[in-house]
Amino acid sequence: MISINDASENSIIVYFGSETSDSISNQINAFCIHMKTNYQTYIIDLISSYASVLLIFDVPNISHSEIKRIVRASLAKLEKSSKKSGVSEEKQVITLPVLYGGENGPDLSTIAKNAGISEREVISIHESKPYLVYAIGFAPGFAYLGEVDPKIASPRLETPRQMVPKGAVAIADRQTAVYPAESPGGWNIIGICPIPMFNSLSPPYMPVSVGDTVKFESIDENQFDKIQEKLLK
Repeated sequence: MISINDASENSIIVYFGSETSDSISNQINAFCIHMKTNYQTYIIDLISSYASVLLIFDVPNISHSEIKRIVRASLAKLEKSSKKSGVSEEKQVITLPVLYGGENGPDLSTIAKNAGISEREVISIHESKPYLVYAIGFAPGFAYLGEVDPKIASPRLETPRQMVPKGAVAIADRQTAVYPAESPGGWNIIGICPIPMFNSLSPPYMPVSVGDTVKFESIDENQFDKIQEKLLK
């Protein structure tokens, strides 16, 4: 059941449920698009998470009670529209190339060993399915993707690395992600992606948005180098 709670003097949180799911993510995406399209005058920002949206609004122009009335009406309209059409809005599918294993995937062998399969099988499983962008956070461009096949799901490292390289493709529990920049991190690194996940200089600042779908595609070192060379031109 969807609930609306006050968060601060100029924000509310809309809870779409208590668990992560594709259905909830699709509802969140549709809600954010609807609010941005129809009520941009009142909205400062919409921050999506796994099962909720933080809506920050312009207090001088609209009150708590009025924004909540708009949100309730919008949710009812979206629910009615969804039931009538029975079709979810088609979202962008982004393919990200990955150079798996070796020095770029130091935890690939551990995941394979724990799963009782080969490294090649881990790669095959990881790139075999599409992943939904549930949330973006931790760092600009860090997209939380799910859900990873249970066979290769792996807990976070007991001791996080002091530095994870930019572009590292990693797994933590049933989530996977690409590190947008060098940073400390405790996820299991299985490869590296040459595509920048965040560009502060010009829009679009990120190649993915909440609600998008990501697919990974294995490449070799030669292909990796060619992509990097092309990006530098």
